[in-house]
Amino acid sequence: MTEILNTIYDLIWGPPLIILMIVTGVYLTVRSGFFQVRHLGYIFSRTLGRLFRRDEADKEGKGLLTPYEAVATAIGGSVGFGNIAGVATAVTTGGPGAVFWMWLTAFLGMLIKQVEVTLAVYYRRTDENGVPYGGPTYYMERGLGEERHWGKAWLPLAFIFGIGIFSTFFISASTFTTSEVVAQSLHIPQAVAALIIVIILYALIWRGVKKLGQILTKLVPIMSLSYLILGLIVILMNAENILPTLSAIFSDAFTGTAALGGFAGAGVSKVISTGMARSVYSNEAGWGTSPMIHASSQTRHPVEQGLWGSFEVFVDTFVVCTITALTVLVSGEWTSGATNATLALNVFTHSFGAFGTVALTLIMVIFSVTTSGGWYAYYEAVLRHLAKNHPTLKKYLLIMFKYFYAVPPFLLTLYLIYVGDLSIWTLVDITSGIPTLVNVAVVLILSGQYFKLLKDYKARYLHIGQVDPDTVLFYEDKPEVKAALEAEKARQE
Repeated sequence: MTEILNTIYDLIWGPPLIILMIVTGVYLTVRSGFFQVRHLGYIFSRTLGRLFRRDEADKEGKGLLTPYEAVATAIGGSVGFGNIAGVATAVTTGGPGAVFWMWLTAFLGMLIKQVEVTLAVYYRRTDENGVPYGGPTYYMERGLGEERHWGKAWLPLAFIFGIGIFSTFFISASTFTTSEVVAQSLHIPQAVAALIIVIILYALIWRGVKKLGQILTKLVPIMSLSYLILGLIVILMNAENILPTLSAIFSDAFTGTAALGGFAGAGVSKVISTGMARSVYSNEAGWGTSPMIHASSQTRHPVEQGLWGSFEVFVDTFVVCTITALTVLVSGEWTSGATNATLALNVFTHSFGAFGTVALTLIMVIFSVTTSGGWYAYYEAVLRHLAKNHPTLKKYLLIMFKYFYAVPPFLLTLYLIYVGDLSIWTLVDITSGIPTLVNVAVVLILSGQYFKLLKDYKARYLHIGQVDPDTVLFYEDKPEVKAALEAEKARQE
């Protein structure tokens, strides 16, 4: 089974997806005039700056969540256990050079995610309760099926994307990696630790997406800041290793890494695929997940919400993931032979003693439940689209999903504990690669609409160019679409 999974991994994260990600990222970056570089200050002003003036954001546009709640939910889904256990595992698999490819993917991903979020907001659909929902399947249907006249040809793409997304419902590293840390810290069976995490998760998601967004606005800043402070202290404690580590990151990216201590060594292809896969799994740029929650946000312009996508990638990878990678590398723990969450736990335990053990355990638990909570919102968006014309079916699907949401990851954890013949990170990389391949290709095809919206946004708010009064900011505001929606509503009544 392991050999089969490794073959599938090599196929998915081989040249086709790597080339597609790089080509799409470079194309979007160049055609936008290196927007994520030239306007980085503006991006931070309209994202990080607005966290200190949330009243303004709350009043803009119609939607289920404020922009801050949307980004907190999305960051809750992306900034999590993958930033700790996932990045630590990437270093022990691909060596220091994997960090370079993680950074490069994130740099290009800042534009890819901005585009997919923008498209999700533009093409979103308002349900029978007046609440907007969206995501890749929505812009496949409306952008490809309707605007580009693909007919039903978008359905196979949406089906493959949906299979990839819902495979993560059954295959998730969250419960396993976090229960591993909790079990070691509290000296309890890992199965018991996993059950505790399941109970906490149900308590978090039970009151719905709106309440979830409000909870994550409080938890995300606390968990992220605490981890960053402790990580920076570890790096400063090993300051003499910072320059050699940075040198190894850039040199090993193109030469591979030789075997050292408990590290088995890695060739260049493994370094590239590992770094890129872990970047996507961590910041979700191109995966198509975060746009599902961003589509429900209140915003004055689709590109305005897209800026949050760029901000997420920057914080997730260039800040949080970099802290993890450097702590593991400068401390020398990456050659110890330890892997997964155990490696990260060893770094904190050896640096801070019992306090480090307790601190990382608490952070991992919070990261785990907020990540799972963010993903709950993603799945709900897909289910709502699946049953968009069947309110009764949608109601019962969502009820059943809420009851069984945490069960498959718990069962997978039990399997890995008692059977243990599978690599959890190979599994999750496969499940993230499938929807990413489809979504990035669709984003590239529909990027023309993004550039129209970007031109309008720059004219309106950056005072670059002239505003075209005929520009339609939301798909449902197009006259022909309005007429079709009203006709559909009349038929249902």
